[in-house]
Amino acid sequence: MRHGSIVFVLALWSGVVAAQQTSDGRPAGMPPIVDAKNLYSETALGKLSPAVANALARIYVPNRQSNDVYVIDPETMKVVDKFRVGRNPQHVVPSWDLKTLWVANNAEGRTDGTLTPIDPVTGKPGKSIPVDDPYNMYFTPDGRFAIIVAEARKRLDFRDAQTMKMQGSLPVPECGGVNHADFSIDGRYAIFTCEFSAKLAKVDMVDRKVIGYLKLSRGGMPQDIRASPDGKLFFVADMHADGVHVIDGDKFSEVEFIKTGVGTHGLYPSRDGTKLYVANRGSHKVYGPRAGKEGSVSVVDFATRKVEKTWPIPGGGSPDMGNVSADGKTLWLSGRFDDVVYAIDTATGDVRKIPVGKEPHGLAVWPLPGRYSLGHTGNLR
Repeated sequence: MRHGSIVFVLALWSGVVAAQQTSDGRPAGMPPIVDAKNLYSETALGKLSPAVANALARIYVPNRQSNDVYVIDPETMKVVDKFRVGRNPQHVVPSWDLKTLWVANNAEGRTDGTLTPIDPVTGKPGKSIPVDDPYNMYFTPDGRFAIIVAEARKRLDFRDAQTMKMQGSLPVPECGGVNHADFSIDGRYAIFTCEFSAKLAKVDMVDRKVIGYLKLSRGGMPQDIRASPDGKLFFVADMHADGVHVIDGDKFSEVEFIKTGVGTHGLYPSRDGTKLYVANRGSHKVYGPRAGKEGSVSVVDFATRKVEKTWPIPGGGSPDMGNVSADGKTLWLSGRFDDVVYAIDTATGDVRKIPVGKEPHGLAVWPLPGRYSLGHTGNLR
């Protein structure tokens, strides 16, 4: 066992009252748990919601440096549209009700951040909404609030999920670089990663408070985080430790560490919920002994927590963020420092590259199976 240090705190929500709970402890309004052994049961092949019946099959790619979104037709593997958005688009986030895709333009911590809505039926953007520092975006399991991850502010802003009007804020003062999150199977808590302080923050989603911080034993740079199918463990990508921390969510302690590849960054479950695809971004723009290490994708078995295979990106590459296609056959990832998107065959690991704008980041694959979205680039359940 490897245990980091845990600091328990009481950082309180400012604004909205605590959520109501159901008899089984879930936040009231959260959809029922269908399979307690597999929280990905409803994101399996063929389980598309009626809410996405008319959505175009597209890949939406936010390009952080060129301030635009490229749109790819996955059937032809070609860019079919592109449009300008706000400053520094970071992620394209499906809404809780699956009816809107939100481009989070965080403007690098400036005051001119925005959210740009995309209609997935037409693939076209709507009018942007001013929002302070939206680096990333999640939704409470009951669908009431959008959680704006204000990375530069060390703050979680809770906004009305439909109107995006501010409802309240939760400071996370010990979570430098707060950016990614995932939720317990019952929706009672979420764990956020703290990129610049090598910590995790555990947030009570019912009483709206931070209940603890966990210092990671390897002192790295945590990135994406995803829950295991049974919801008991959380897998945390660490870009400096070059692997994945395994965390017991309830106990909030480290269980083990899985070595994957250099620059471990993005995490994506397979459609059958048995594998975890791990994007290792490589060491582009890094100096010293880690410089020039190639990017890759590792395939981890959820049950054994072992790396089954690793797929190198031809020419090095910098695989970052994305998702798995609805049919499970393609893993779509942005090539962060190569200005391309990778379409990776999940059966063979073969890679196709599609040129896009400058510095693509958190792309969204749409539509996807699932009943509702918890945010990021398509964390559906």
